[in-house]
Amino acid sequence: MYQFFVDDAQVHEHEIVIEGSDVNHIRNVLRMKIDERIRISNMSGKAYFCHITLITEDMVVAEIDSEDDNGTELGNRITLFQGLPKGDKMELIIQKAVELGVYKIVPVSMKNCVVKLDEKKAAKKVERWQAIAESAAKQSKRTIIPLIDKPVPYKLALEKAGKLDVTLVPYENERGMDATRQIMGQIKKGQSIGIVIGPEGGFAPEEIKLADDNDMHRISLGRRILRTETAGLATLAMLVFNLDS
Repeated sequence: MYQFFVDDAQVHEHEIVIEGSDVNHIRNVLRMKIDERIRISNMSGKAYFCHITLITEDMVVAEIDSEDDNGTELGNRITLFQGLPKGDKMELIIQKAVELGVYKIVPVSMKNCVVKLDEKKAAKKVERWQAIAESAAKQSKRTIIPLIDKPVPYKLALEKAGKLDVTLVPYENERGMDATRQIMGQIKKGQSIGIVIGPEGGFAPEEIKLADDNDMHRISLGRRILRTETAGLATLAMLVFNLDS
């Protein structure tokens, strides 16, 4: 069953109107027909099972059959603070993190980041990244489209993370999975969670000290050194295992 997203104003009492680029996708790419079933989510986080009743050049109308009461979202909002990686690795990270249930992704400029983005380049990147997040949200039947923030400096990222209930900092020099299990096991449903991931070059010593000074939890992801594009996804997968019930 295909998934689509609409604004709240497009949801009416008994039907939902789809407009914009999704109309062309439904008509000419998917070649969907009247009475085919689809799932639609609005920006408020509600999802509906529907069937198509009208297809025109400008709109698709779907009648609401029922609400998806179970939903697909985690009981915790998880923000991934990702040190900016090289090349197109950020695209992979965003795609897979959205599939795993991340709520928001904040790209972070850190001391050992090779990539340096000016404001113009950053704006174009964020636009591209947000489109990837939307596509991944549709594929994985998310009820929301996770937000991709504009890149921020490390100190500002820690300020944002400090407002969350729990922040985890996977660190290659941290040893012992027992502490990781204990920390994750203490996270309660409904708590907001941050994950801070270093870039290819890892955390600078002063960056780790700043995380320690802000009472963030260093954790280990095992005895092997993980790449930056793997570490955040591994942490998300562990959290999903503990929280997705």
